[in-house]
Amino acid sequence: MKITKRFNRVVKPHTTKIKPNLKLKSKSKPRTIKQKSQTQSNLHPIESNPTFSLENSPILGPDFYQIDALDLAPRLLGKYLRRDDVVLQITEVEAYRSNDSACHGRVGVTSRTAPLFGPGGHAYVYLCYGMHTMLNVVADKQGIGSAVLIRSCAPVTGLETIKQRRGLDTEKPILLTGPGKVGQALGISKDWSNQPLFTPGGLELLDGPDVKELVVGPRVGIDYALPEHVGALWRFAIAGSPWISAPKNTLSPP
Repeated sequence: MKITKRFNRVVKPHTTKIKPNLKLKSKSKPRTIKQKSQTQSNLHPIESNPTFSLENSPILGPDFYQIDALDLAPRLLGKYLRRDDVVLQITEVEAYRSNDSACHGRVGVTSRTAPLFGPGGHAYVYLCYGMHTMLNVVADKQGIGSAVLIRSCAPVTGLETIKQRRGLDTEKPILLTGPGKVGQALGISKDWSNQPLFTPGGLELLDGPDVKELVVGPRVGIDYALPEHVGALWRFAIAGSPWISAPKNTLSPP
């Protein structure tokens, strides 16, 4: 994907209050489902992609990841995550750099953060609030300590498996808009941390179409960080996609 405009490394924190989105939402809620037979077809693309095929989407090699997390983040949009029969298209990400007060790397190498300091192209998986499995893609060279958080995805194949893992009988974006939901849909745990994403047969990251338009904004839930990092526009999403997590009203064209 050609990036025609360089994103600011750090921006001043915003002081303007943002008006809430007052659009009416449907009162209907997704139904919680119980385990049921998976005899239905596992091919059910929701975000239309008729040209998708495994032959046209090879596994991305290690060299793809050997760049700054801020550069890797927008390049991950449109790419595919695959585990067993589930394929997801990445629609929203956040960059976390080595000199970033919101990055886990700020505490140095520990038993938990060790995979974060490994070479780019590996998974860094951790639990948030002890219950949400968060998938990150490690960026840059070994020892740097930076990664890209996968915030949201759109389902491509394996819809029934995704529903079962999520415990939701819905095809609406609530199924996969949020990093914990992505981890749950892929059926991964902390044990997947340090898993290479370029090795066939495990958790794989496949090439996908270039994204023509994107939106950017400040990252979510990092109020503990320094002001210059709280306000940094290091959250990226595919413009116009419904598969983006809240808040959406902080996102705008770069």
